[in-house]
Order: sequence, then structure tokens, then C-alpha cells
Amino acid sequence: MYFIATIKLVIRTLLARKGRSFLTILGIIIGISGVIIIIALGAGAQSLVLGQVTNLGTNLLYIEPGTSNENGPPSQIFGVIITSLTNEDAAALGDTSRVPHAEAVNASVMGAATVTWGYVSIDTNFAATDYQYPRGVNFTMREGVFFTEEEDRGNANVVVLGSTVADQLFGGTGVDPIGQVVKVKNASQAEPGGIPLRVIGVIASRGSSFFQDQDDMIFMPLKIGQKQLLGISHLQGIGIKVDSADAVDQTVADIKSLLKERHRIREDVDVDFIVRNQAEAIEILSTITNALSLFLTSMAAIALVVGGIGILNIMLVTVAERTREIGLRKAVGATHKAIRNQFLLEAGMLTGLGGLLGIVVGIVVSYGAAIAIRYLGYEWDFVVSPQSVVLAVGVSVLVGVVFGLYPALKAAKLNPIDALRYE
Repeated sequence: MYFIATIKLVIRTLLARKGRSFLTILGIIIGISGVIIIIALGAGAQSLVLGQVTNLGTNLLYIEPGTSNENGPPSQIFGVIITSLTNEDAAALGDTSRVPHAEAVNASVMGAATVTWGYVSIDTNFAATDYQYPRGVNFTMREGVFFTEEEDRGNANVVVLGSTVADQLFGGTGVDPIGQVVKVKNASQAEPGGIPLRVIGVIASRGSSFFQDQDDMIFMPLKIGQKQLLGISHLQGIGIKVDSADAVDQTVADIKSLLKERHRIREDVDVDFIVRNQAEAIEILSTITNALSLFLTSMAAIALVVGGIGILNIMLVTVAERTREIGLRKAVGATHKAIRNQFLLEAGMLTGLGGLLGIVVGIVVSYGAAIAIRYLGYEWDFVVSPQSVVLAVGVSVLVGVVFGLYPALKAAKLNPIDALRYE
């Protein structure tokens, strides 16, 4: 009965100061919801980035020209084009006697292009690659086919469109893209009209990968892009799909050995290529996203501390305002413990209510953010971990106890005679 009476007294006291109570609770709501939102967004971002890498496969290797620490970007001089990878290198890497676990090897160059069909003209990106591209990268065709080995080696004037490009060129026209001829022109290309290419396929929507729209691209045989669009003979990259994740390390060693031999490299410091491992990329990205989430969560925790200081300030003001009331209660028999518990319970109710509302707000905002990001075309998971809720509740209770204890003790220690004389 005594505890229930104390609760009723605390509720009446808080309701008598609605504005002050609301502002105090608001600080806790912002802090708690901030923790949940940031942890949820961090988990969603991590799932997005890692999902994009994982979808490509953990058994993929990518070779780039230049020198670098393999965990960092290429060490290139600004404005200098590195031409250390060639078509012959890609062909040599396809030799199963030298690289036995290479299931697929595809060379590539990329660039920006303008695609024109009739009176419609759009700017997009192109990837010039070889016929092994479908074996190395996971995707399905919406209609038509990818170009064959014969078309690749014969430099056939064919093109495969991403779904966005196909929809922008032919959407609403009722025309089947397959068999239509589009003209493709690179910004550096001298020929004014562009290269005519026959559409043979449209890739099904793949979404974004590494924050690049994979549907806003076109694909053509390697030498069409090299010679006719870019006017180059080197490669920008070579992708290799390893037949087993267990054979990745051995394949990396085989690649380095073969390319060092072909490039006549004796010392490691003279290496002019980089072999990147998707599994290592996943590990690095996980470390980065975890560190970022921890940093942002720490920033949100500061908001909780600010809210706690607000509670401390409000409770100290409350003690000062109610000094005569405390003296009167002590004069009629209220114990130190009763006074302490009353003020501690007030702080606890403020933080508890703020914590519950903060959890609700955090979950609702996180869900809304996930829907909005999915609407933009990203594969974003809505993740609210039980750990984040437990953390938020635990911190909320801790803030209430820590920042409410001092004012409660101060109120309990007031001398009743001095309190009654307080003006």
C-alpha cells in the first residue's frame, strides 16, 4: 500500500508540472531513439554493402593495373594511364595448366557512352567484356541472350542492354528491343554518328552494387569497346571466378606467379598489378561498418548523457521548489528513505517513460527509413536487434538512477526545521 501511494504521489507531482516533465522526457526520447535508429541504420548499411559483395560471390578475384597495398587503392600518378594489363594476360590466365582453379576469366574496360535509338538519346555507362562474363557474374536475362564466343572473337556489332537503358529507350513504344539497332558513342570518339550495334538481349534488373546502378549499363564485345569506343589496347581489369572458395589463396599465388613471369618482374616492389580478393573485401568492409556503427552509437549515447543532465537539473530545481513540502512531510513523520525513494521514483518514471517512447519512435523511424531506401532501389534490410533495445532500456534505467540519485539524496538529507523556514 505504501508503494502504491508513493507512485500516485509521484504521478500527481509530474502531472502538475506537465511542460517540465515533457521536456525532460523528450531529451530521453531523443537519446534512446537515436541509439536504436543509428544501430538499425548501421546494420542496414552493413547488410547492403556486404550483400552486394556477397551476391557477386566470395570466390571472385579481380586484377587491376598499377601498384598498391592490396588492401588500399591503386598507387597511380594523377593523369597517368596504366597499361600493364593486356588481352594476352587474360588469355594466359585462362590456361588451366597454369591456373587450374580458374573457372572463368573475363577481361573488361569501361566508360561513359551516349546511346541513341531513333530520336531518343540517353547517357549511360558501357562495359566491354568477353563471352565469359555471365559465368563470372550472377545475373539472368530478361529477354534475348548474351553474346557468344563467336560473336566476341569476331567483334560482332552486338550489344546487351541493362533493364533501365532498355526501358528508357523503348519503354512505352511497344517495340521489342531485340533486333533493334542502336548507336553508341563515347565522348572521346571522333566518329559523330556513333557505332551501330544490334540489340541481342536485355538483362533482368539487378539493382545497385557499390552504389552504382547495374541496370543503367550496356555490354558489348571487348574489342568493340577497346578499339572503336576508347581507342586503347590495354585492359582496365580482369575478373576471375575460382571454382572453390577453398582454392582462392592458391589461385592468387598462381596468378601472381604467372603475371610476374609474363611481365618479367623479379622483385615484389616492381609488381605492376593488384589482385583483389572478394573475401578480404568483405572482411575489410565489415570492420569499417562495425567501427562506423560504434562511432555513431557513441554519438547517440552523448545525447543520453545530455538528457541525463537535464534530469539532474530538473530534479535539483524540483527539490529547491519543494523544500517546504519536504520539511512538512518530515515534520509529520516521513523518513529519509521515503523522501529519497519518492524523488528517485520520479526520476525513474521520467526516464522509463522516455525510454519506452524512445524505443517506439526509434523502431518506427528505422522502419520508415528502410522503406524509403528500398524505394530508391537499394536492398536494405530492416534490422532492429534485441541487443539495441536492451542497450537502450539499460542505459535509460542507468541514466535515471545515476542522475536522479543525487537530488533524491539531497532531498532526503534536508533538515525539517531548515526546510520549513526555507523561502
